[in-house]
Amino acid sequence: MNALLNLVHADESLLVFDKPAGLLAVPGRGPDKQDCLSTRAQAAYPDALVVHRLDMATSGLVLMARGIEAQRRLSLAFEKRRVHKRYLAVVAGQLLNPQPDNGWNTIDLPLILDWMARPRSIVDHAIGKPSLTRWRHASGGTPIAGTTRLELEPVTGRSHQLRVHLQAIGFPIVGDPLYASPAQEAMAGRLLLHAQAIEIPHPATGDMRAFEAPCPF
Repeated sequence: MNALLNLVHADESLLVFDKPAGLLAVPGRGPDKQDCLSTRAQAAYPDALVVHRLDMATSGLVLMARGIEAQRRLSLAFEKRRVHKRYLAVVAGQLLNPQPDNGWNTIDLPLILDWMARPRSIVDHAIGKPSLTRWRHASGGTPIAGTTRLELEPVTGRSHQLRVHLQAIGFPIVGDPLYASPAQEAMAGRLLLHAQAIEIPHPATGDMRAFEAPCPF
């Protein structure tokens, strides 16, 4: 097994990896951006196919399908919103939860790619696509003074959705080079966003399967 892969699960139709922050999920443009999770996975599992992605700066769980049929079934599960993801993040500022018993809050702001400042996305109430994020406080405390640790559930899957939504309500993710202020970015050596848990219908059986990856911050 490739030592450069953090394998969480492998079977005949599904692979689950814990991607480190700073590693591309798929190849980028240019010879210096060819080392990535999918390339490493395909070196060990030649039938591995991409199903979804994580931002380079985000760590955590990434699924890959083994074969075209498994890829089709997993892609359909994402399309039908049968995939449930949970993230952990640390945001700048003291974000209070107005819900009793730490209930879920909703950020409902339409997003669109900012073509003049790619790869950034922005809130656009006129032409943005519907985008929904749920958040609440996370256990475990905060590693940095003046921050808040959150659990996040993206209901939709827009580009940079969690990062833009949190910035839009005034609490950008610590360490974010795109959406935080220089001071907020400098509070950590990486983007403090981690895809901690995912639940999916298994592509072979249809049974719901859950996977987790420990948070590194």
